[in-house]
Amino acid sequence: MNKHSIDTRRRALLRGAGAAGLALGGGGIALPALAGDKPSDPWQQAHAIAKRFKTPLVFRKQDFVITAHGARACKVTTVKGFIGHHEPGMVRTPAAGAHDCYPAIAAAIAACAKAGGGRVIIPAGAWLCKGPIVLRSNVHVHLKSGAHVFFSNDPDDFARYGEVDCGPNGKLTLSRWQSNDCLNYSPLVYAHKQNNIALTGEDWTSILDGQGGVPVGGGDCWWDWKVKRTGAKELMSQVAVNPANPPSILTVAPHLTPAQVKLIEGESSRWRHDEAYLPSLSEAGVPVGKRVFGRGHYLRPCMIEFIDCTRVLLKGYQVNQAPFWLHHPVACRDLEMRKVHMDSMGPNSDGFDPEACDNVLVEECTFNTGDDCIAIKAGKNLDTQHGPTRNVLIQNCIMNSGHGGVTLGSEMSGGIEHVYAQDIEFRNVNWATSPLSTAIRMKTNMNRGGFLKHFYVRNVTIPNGVQTTPQFYNPLPGSPIAPKTVSSSAGAVVTIDCDYAPTADNVRTRPPVVSNLHISNVKVGNVKTRAGTFSCYQAIMLLGPVAFDYNGNDPSLIVPITDITITDCDFGTPANADNPWFAYNVKSATLTNVTIGGKVYNTTVTA
Repeated sequence: MNKHSIDTRRRALLRGAGAAGLALGGGGIALPALAGDKPSDPWQQAHAIAKRFKTPLVFRKQDFVITAHGARACKVTTVKGFIGHHEPGMVRTPAAGAHDCYPAIAAAIAACAKAGGGRVIIPAGAWLCKGPIVLRSNVHVHLKSGAHVFFSNDPDDFARYGEVDCGPNGKLTLSRWQSNDCLNYSPLVYAHKQNNIALTGEDWTSILDGQGGVPVGGGDCWWDWKVKRTGAKELMSQVAVNPANPPSILTVAPHLTPAQVKLIEGESSRWRHDEAYLPSLSEAGVPVGKRVFGRGHYLRPCMIEFIDCTRVLLKGYQVNQAPFWLHHPVACRDLEMRKVHMDSMGPNSDGFDPEACDNVLVEECTFNTGDDCIAIKAGKNLDTQHGPTRNVLIQNCIMNSGHGGVTLGSEMSGGIEHVYAQDIEFRNVNWATSPLSTAIRMKTNMNRGGFLKHFYVRNVTIPNGVQTTPQFYNPLPGSPIAPKTVSSSAGAVVTIDCDYAPTADNVRTRPPVVSNLHISNVKVGNVKTRAGTFSCYQAIMLLGPVAFDYNGNDPSLIVPITDITITDCDFGTPANADNPWFAYNVKSATLTNVTIGGKVYNTTVTA
């Protein structure tokens, strides 16, 4: 696991979008020039990323303990809830009448910031926080061993303290939801335009708990907002038409032409689902200040979201039961995440989603998630003002359950480049009940577009393989690719999917460009299933852009996947032995000393 590790030693969104004037626009974060677009030794660039984190963050040596500001620990009880999406079980929650520690935590952070910085201490014990923890510059929030922060499971508590008063929708917070800017419920831990901040724990008994599977008063929990349970009395969710959203996009964007309206709305009312309405607002050019969600809507907030921050440390704690994505830094620079344990099996429980960030180190973390373990993002629709994500190093991590292990996309309209992953163990210990869908995954489509280049992976072990059964994607009606023929969503060890969820987006005018991806030394083991002993369904899945899906004006922009190399790998034994790989619209994918099902391949794949 440590053959190639880089020694990092210790390291102890919206620009100009304030409450008074929220609008799209502004430039991306300043990025350092790279020594040539394609370095002669890419791992030297990875070393340079790690080197940036050798100097630890420095904070004033003064502690601000939350109990000195009125916090009181609470008793904890066990109730019926959900341990995974629609998976019932017993979950822990603060007992009735628990003291709300939000005012005390906020006061401790304010006192710390006023003093010029320092450390805010959350001692051992159970603490109920009925509001967001909002970090400020030069403040280090630290959870002692045995500290367990239970964030309120009542959505209304995260529409009380935002900087933007949106009337009946609540006091909301500037945030991003699936890579689109909006005003929404506050993330549970939040920072905006702050510098030199840290969130740490002493060990994995230092827990931040989002209570995503704990129902409120016997009704919904956060996770029900994805898709309601069978028999639920209230069927409103992010995937239902919300009457709060207007019947025509012209109501909020009267400047649109009839052709633009038709393109955005499509042929059904699905665009009025909250999860589709927000990207529709982006496509229509509606300013962020008018993209108001919160109360009456069903977009779950991220657990931890930092926007436009510099010098950020996340270290040494555990995250449980997040409402949505666990960690979502946006337009952040110099961000280090070390020894964090993520255990959340809810819907969209991505572990770590850096977006439009520059210089990111992820090291010695473990992931047991209900969605992608790591998913690198870079904007969606027209919300690309922060530019690409670049200079990301991932090493010495362990991935178990999840859709993808190391994933790039799908929201990547601003582009992703110079990403390095090494010494990763996709352990997949839950292979029999909740297997890792795919290990190394890239996904985009004709809407999310963007570019993906200079992605390097080496020294990977996958002892229990990945999912051994197919999960077929649903092409658009009339597509040249027949339904139930391409297992792009699960089952391959390496997946490049340029036609991810094509039915999800009405506007499909931005073809992706994928090139220069290099994978080496991947070792995959087999597991014994009822159908046989296999490592995966298919070793490699390469689905290039599907021209049929494009509804823009310049089809010459559609180009095949190119410059892929896979070297010195053993993919074990696929269940789909007759088709060890799939390729569509691929110009060049070179396999060198690649073993699949005991056969060694040295070939270039084109399709």
